[in-house]
Amino acid sequence: MVSPMLGRCVEGRPVGVVIWRPTCNGGVPAGRKDQCSHTTLFFQRECVCIHVGQAGIQMGTTMWELFCIEHGIAPDGTMLKPPSASNSKSADSAQTFFKLTEDKMIPRMVMVDLEPSILDSVRGSKYKALYHPDQLISGREDACSNFARGHDTVGKEILPISFDSLKKVVENCDSLQGFIMFHSCGGGTGSGFGTLLMESIVNEYPKKSRLEYVVYPAPQVSSSVVEPYNSVLSVHNTLATDYSDCTFMIDNEALYDICQRKLCIERPPYSTLNRMLAQVVSSITASLRFNGMLNVDLAEYQVNLVPFPRLHFPMTGIAPIITQAKVFHEQLSVHDITSECFDNTNQLVKCDLKRGKFIACCLLYRGDIVSNDIKQAITSIKSRKNVQFVEWCPTGFKVGINYQPPSKFPLDEMAKVQRAVCMLANTTAIVEPWERLGKKFDLMFNKKAFIHWYLTEGMEEEQFIESRSNFEMLQLDYIEVQKEMHPLLGQAVSEI
Repeated sequence: MVSPMLGRCVEGRPVGVVIWRPTCNGGVPAGRKDQCSHTTLFFQRECVCIHVGQAGIQMGTTMWELFCIEHGIAPDGTMLKPPSASNSKSADSAQTFFKLTEDKMIPRMVMVDLEPSILDSVRGSKYKALYHPDQLISGREDACSNFARGHDTVGKEILPISFDSLKKVVENCDSLQGFIMFHSCGGGTGSGFGTLLMESIVNEYPKKSRLEYVVYPAPQVSSSVVEPYNSVLSVHNTLATDYSDCTFMIDNEALYDICQRKLCIERPPYSTLNRMLAQVVSSITASLRFNGMLNVDLAEYQVNLVPFPRLHFPMTGIAPIITQAKVFHEQLSVHDITSECFDNTNQLVKCDLKRGKFIACCLLYRGDIVSNDIKQAITSIKSRKNVQFVEWCPTGFKVGINYQPPSKFPLDEMAKVQRAVCMLANTTAIVEPWERLGKKFDLMFNKKAFIHWYLTEGMEEEQFIESRSNFEMLQLDYIEVQKEMHPLLGQAVSEI
């Protein structure tokens, strides 16, 4: 468990690969003024990433590129610097997500798509030598934006080879802590096959943590007319099989708005959106990869963000988001970036935070951070009337601090900054985008539009009715917790 107090050594971690790190009372790295002579254990526990479908693979390739930049790894997997003490530490810290062989680092991941074009581009990319060929799995038929094809027909044909590849990656882990899946729920492969693969993971590794980064349909940005069907079916299967401990939601329209407002890019390409998502994933996983004041593992995200198993859909926000031209004219203090993180324009889901109440909130800081500045910033946030928690949860914030500053992509529009914060918030405001999605589902289903695409793949109309009912119940669950009194549940959130 993470210590609820800043500056206290964290003990009681699960047994894993042990890496000794010189730290102080709170894990403060050597060289800082508040360093002491204490030494703590930093246990390296591996995470395996799964990238499914076009969205998941494109998010993945960008994420691995950023991880390579942060850990000093070349595009072919070799370490950029010659062997040294500092380089050895970099290699050690990377082993949560990379397997270290004699001469290179190999990502602990599997990429799967039902058709070959996206993975063919990966095989021919600058980072083609980074990935193990057996971990890039492509089929011959597309899912055609059809959940049923990904889950019931075409997906089942490629499941055995995909799961065998995943098991080989797991076998190379000494102390696996869990899985992280990246996919969209609007496409056929991401929604259907992503669900199918996660169901197999639950059966084979029931005690391991399972997190998701999911791209949901946006209000105005859509790639397929049947996205509402696929999304509702995907969410229903998530709830019915309980295969995800925590699902971080993202939508493309929110990313487009951020790029237009913050980065002054009128028509941002997907590469820009994926680089921003990679920065979010990097911030969330920084404490898994680098030593810091408060280190966490995958299970602690569920402990601190999910009060009930069904309510496991937190939103994410990130700050600062600033261009190269503006960065030298802004102060970007801890107070400033914390306040900015609670702004609707910095959220990765299109909704109004003021319309809901917070159930739980994590603030993950990285870079040049002082804990007293965080306390002052959070005190200021608590005084705001528009930041309200449900009555049965104390207004506590789970705080993570990591001294590794954010890295920057070459030629990226986002400026390099000395400090950043990522907010993970489980809030009842998430009902707003779900209501929009439900209305789009109803508009089509009431006219039985496109239903025959799914029925010809073996699905039944009753499955749509059941999925829509469960999706509606999820919204009501979020609305209900806003009213009820549960005085004991808030103890899962560490207060600062």
